[in-house]
Amino acid sequence: MPLIHREETQDLIAGIWQVTEQDSFFQEKLSLYPAELEELSYLKNRKRTEWLSSRYLLHILSGRENRAACLKDEFGKPYLDGSTWYISMSHSEDMVAVAASPHPVGVDIQILVPKIYRIAPRFLDSTELDFCRGDHTLEIMHILWGAKECVFKAFGKKEVDFRRHIHIAPFEYHSGKLCFQGTFHKESLRMEFVFFSETLKNFIFVYGYSI
Repeated sequence: MPLIHREETQDLIAGIWQVTEQDSFFQEKLSLYPAELEELSYLKNRKRTEWLSSRYLLHILSGRENRAACLKDEFGKPYLDGSTWYISMSHSEDMVAVAASPHPVGVDIQILVPKIYRIAPRFLDSTELDFCRGDHTLEIMHILWGAKECVFKAFGKKEVDFRRHIHIAPFEYHSGKLCFQGTFHKESLRMEFVFFSETLKNFIFVYGYSI
């Protein structure tokens, strides 16, 4: 499948690829570096496909002929070797999403599932849970989860309590493109974020960066 969704501003590039291809399709189009080949050698089946398709999508979004190595730091956060841009990746079912920005960035794509009703109190504080009550609860909970995942990925150092450290401001839900804000506050570090979200069939697509 081709690129099915793309967003671009001066502060961010993001996109979604629906994976229907075999691994060989992506590997033939990617000139992988030794460190990438080593990482890939440990992956099998779906993980391998997600790895290859996300790197390919990142390269397509960059618009460049030559690609930089996509590596991981000590916390497992992906980065582009020699680049000042930040990157983030996400997978759900047959969808892969990527975002890149000159600011710390995160992206999340997820299929809508009722399971979120049960686990929501684990990642939403009381104010956020109250905000979810009413119409479109399922979609709003997924958007809040996606936004917090974006912050977690942008911070990139793990040990984050989604309820205590990340807070998302209320917004008015509709099925089109949403823009809203949130904060990350842990010890002496405070970061402000802007998020964008869209409902695409049965998927929620969220991406955001620090401002």
